[in-house]
Amino acid sequence: MKRIYKTARWAVLTTLVLQTCAAQALDLVGAYEQALRHDPAKLAANEALAAGREKAVQGDSLLKPRVGLQAGYGRLDNHSSGAVPPALSAVLPEHSSGTVRQAVIQLSQPIYDATARAEKRQLQQQARLAETEFDQAQQTLAQRVAEAYFGVLQAQENLRVTLAEKAAIAMQRERAQARFDVGRGKATDLQEARARYDQILSKEINARSLLELRRAQFEETTGAAADGVAALAPGQAPTPPEPDNLLAWQLKGEDQSTAVRVRRSQLEIAIAEIEKHKMSGRPSLSLVASYAARGQNGGLSPLVAASNDRNAYAGLQFNLPLYAGGALDSREREAQSRRREAEQELAAAKRDVRLQVQDAYLSVRTGVPRIAAAEQSLLSARTALEATTLGRDVGTRTELDVLDVQQRAFAAEFELVQARLDYLLGRVRLAAAAGELGEQQLRELNSWLAKP
Repeated sequence: MKRIYKTARWAVLTTLVLQTCAAQALDLVGAYEQALRHDPAKLAANEALAAGREKAVQGDSLLKPRVGLQAGYGRLDNHSSGAVPPALSAVLPEHSSGTVRQAVIQLSQPIYDATARAEKRQLQQQARLAETEFDQAQQTLAQRVAEAYFGVLQAQENLRVTLAEKAAIAMQRERAQARFDVGRGKATDLQEARARYDQILSKEINARSLLELRRAQFEETTGAAADGVAALAPGQAPTPPEPDNLLAWQLKGEDQSTAVRVRRSQLEIAIAEIEKHKMSGRPSLSLVASYAARGQNGGLSPLVAASNDRNAYAGLQFNLPLYAGGALDSREREAQSRRREAEQELAAAKRDVRLQVQDAYLSVRTGVPRIAAAEQSLLSARTALEATTLGRDVGTRTELDVLDVQQRAFAAEFELVQARLDYLLGRVRLAAAAGELGEQQLRELNSWLAKP
C-alpha cells in the first residue's frame, strides 16, 4: 500500500511539475516587478504622485512675481448729439470713426502676504501627502501580489493532493472490486470505496475551479501567466518575528505605517487650513508696476480715444479685508471642525494598525510551532498508513480502515503546506502593517520558493 500511495502521489506531482516547468519560474520579486508595469491601480498612483508634486510648485508660485499682459484692438464709431461749442468742433466732430488699440503689462510682487504663506505651507503638505499615498499604493500592491501568488500555490497544492487522493482511492476501489470478485471482500467495503471515489470527483471539480479563480486573480494583478509561479521549496525553517516583541512592532506600525502617515499628513493639512483662514483677515502689501500704451487710427477725436499715449506706473498696493459677510469666521470654524475630524481619523488609524500588527504578529509567532506540529502530524499519519496497510494485509484491518487513514495522511500533507503559506502571508502582512513591505522583504521570502 505504501508503494501505491507513493506511486499515485508522484505521478500527479510529476505531471504538475512538468506543466510548471513549461514556462520559466516566476518568483515573488518577478511577479511584483510585472505588477508595477501592469496594475492599473499602481499606474494611477504614478499619475497621482506626479500631480501631487505639482502642489509644491504651486505653493512656491504664491510668493513669486506675477506678470500679466492685456491687449485690445477694435473699431469705434462715435456720434455726438447736441450742440457742440464752436471752440470744440474741430476736436469733437459730430461723427467720427476709426480703430483703437491698447496694451498694458503689469507686474505684482507680494511683499507681505500671510495668507499666501499659509497656503504655501498647506500645498507643501499636500505634496508630501501625495508621496505618502504613493508609498501606500506600492505597499498595497506588494501585499496584493504576495496574496495572489500564495493563493495560486495553495490552490495548486489543493488540486495536487486531491488528484493524488483520487488516484489512491481509485486503486483502493479496484482492489476492493478484485477482492469482492474472488469472494474475499465485502460488498460494504466495495460500496464505500465507490462512494468515496464519487466524493473525490466532486472535490476535484471544486479544486480545479478554485485554481482557475486564483490564476485569474494573479494574472489580473500582475499581467503574468500564473502557470509559471515557483512552488514552495522543502525544508525551510520558520523563524519568529524580529524583534520578537509585540509592543515594539505596534510602536513601529504607529510611526511608519502608510495608513497612519496618510492620516497624519491630512491632519497637518487641516491645521494649515486653519492658519490660512486666520491669516485671511491680515493686511497684505505688494509692489505693483505697469506700463500701458494706447493709440488709434482714423479720424477719432483725441477726447474719445488717445492718439498715442504711453505711461508707466510703480508703487505699493495695500489691501485690508474689513468685512466679508461673516464668511471668514465661518471658514475658520469649518476648518477647526475638519481638524478635529482629522485628529479622530488619525486615532482610528493608529488603533487599526495596532490590531493589524497584532494579528500578523501572532500569525508569524504561532506559525513556527504550527509548522513543526504539522510536520510531525504528517510523519505520524504516514506511519499510521503503513501500519494500517500492513494490518489489512494480515487480516486485522479492513479496506475502509486503510481509506480513512489514507485520507488523514493527505489532509496532513495539505495542512503542512497551508501552515507554511499562512506563515509567509503573516510575514507579508506584518511588514505591511509596520510600513516596511517592499522589494527587499519579497526577496527574503523568495528563499522559501523552489529555484528554477
